Amino acid sequence: MKRRDFITLLNGAVVCPSAVRAKQSAIALVGLLSSAQLNDRQIGAFRQGLNDAGYIEGRNVAIKYRSADSRFDRLPALAANLVADPVDAIVALSPPAAVAAKAATTTIPIVFATGADPVDLGLVPSLSRPSGNVTGVTFVVNTLGAKRLGMMRELVPSANVIGFLANPGNPTSESQIRDVETAARASGIEPLILPADSERNIDAAFASFVRQGTNAVIVGADSLFVSRCDQLVGLAARHAMPAIYFLREFADVGGLVSYGPSQTEAYRFAGGYTARILKGEKPADLPVTQSVTFEFVINLKTAEALGLAVPLTMQVAADETIE
Repeated sequence: MKRRDFITLLNGAVVCPSAVRAKQSAIALVGLLSSAQLNDRQIGAFRQGLNDAGYIEGRNVAIKYRSADSRFDRLPALAANLVADPVDAIVALSPPAAVAAKAATTTIPIVFATGADPVDLGLVPSLSRPSGNVTGVTFVVNTLGAKRLGMMRELVPSANVIGFLANPGNPTSESQIRDVETAARASGIEPLILPADSERNIDAAFASFVRQGTNAVIVGADSLFVSRCDQLVGLAARHAMPAIYFLREFADVGGLVSYGPSQTEAYRFAGGYTARILKGEKPADLPVTQSVTFEFVINLKTAEALGLAVPLTMQVAADETIE
């Protein structure tokens, strides 16, 4: 090998180490960035999306997990860590994680899965033409406050004060609050909005809901609340408070009712998009896809414990009833 050729090869390795690693080991490296710890179902759905396209963890793809453990201020450093590695793609599974990833790199492909509007978040200029290094999956979760409020009114017709639990650290919390407040006041219901950005604040918020005569609670869409699923469901049971949640995981562990998108479907789609990028497609050429599957789950055992009669129309409409 001529010296000039050797220097060219060496410079190539410095400029693009991930490409050299891929050639040497044939293993792609994906950075998975989340605001809170992911459960087995969520991670499994993402893996399934990769698997369907021929990428098997441990065989031809490795996944580097990074979670902020519900401390959003940690996300920029975690994203920078993935960029410095460097990974071949970053998958961001929450709005704050996606924002942090986009701020960290303009070259490494980013795939997001978010219930917030990616255009409003500044992730992409449009859904059909994402441009740049960012694309992903969007699903409706942050604008369902009015729908969940209507469901609570069906379950608790006498409710005149309905609480809403929001994480003020989430960039989508303001839009969620506006949605609930508008729907509540249009229905002649007083909304009680309380913040919670930690385990301790969640306890305090529920105690305050009880003191202020709240008849039912809507839990806002947020990754912190997913990670504190058991705590939230336990508090609702302890205070005999009817509550509606945004993911089926809550109903699975005893929550009264959940209505929201199929997060597992969205994460599976994100896995599929990641695989396409690993195979050479560019994020700018992949329009943001939308997951439109919703899940409505009622826990009849919890309804009975609360002394609530679930209307037959709701039971028929539900995707699943837990008895």
